[in-house]
Amino acid sequence: MPYTPPPELASLSIAEIAELAEAQKLPPVDQWDPQETGDSEMRIAADGIWYHQGDPILRPAMVRAFSSILRREADASYALVTPYQKLGIIVDDAPFVAVELESEGSGAERTLAFRLNTDHLVIAGAGHPLRFGTDKPQPYLHVRNGLEAVLARPVYYQLAELALEEDSNPLGIWSAGTFFPIATDS
Repeated sequence: MPYTPPPELASLSIAEIAELAEAQKLPPVDQWDPQETGDSEMRIAADGIWYHQGDPILRPAMVRAFSSILRREADASYALVTPYQKLGIIVDDAPFVAVELESEGSGAERTLAFRLNTDHLVIAGAGHPLRFGTDKPQPYLHVRNGLEAVLARPVYYQLAELALEEDSNPLGIWSAGTFFPIATDS
């Protein structure tokens, strides 16, 4: 079956984006406990590029397929998991990159939707919180089961601009009824 990417977020309402996000079906990798283990010889670089044996994976469909079976292990490592096999994968920073942002509403009524580099859609909120690092000023979005997306620089700038427009104290941003502080007291 051919893959049809979701339309540009700007052409959709937040309700339409939420419907598309809800319709995304992923395998139940958290329920699988395969006995066969190994090394995938794969790595996800900090910029979101996937590599196999040192060469970039150039087919987006392959990256999407692999990303759907990615799991974060209890020891904070990552693995590609099927019902029969679990293969370790190196992740330099976060396995996903949020490459597009759409905002609807303002203040406590704002909702933020993100498209990942794998075309998955995520609505920020209590179940998908934004996290702002204290060691480096890089925001992350919780995607699923311990997997995060780092916000691409243009998306981060767009998010910061929205937060500055809100002029909240402390500085932060609302999405889906949850407030995410950007600045923390040191």
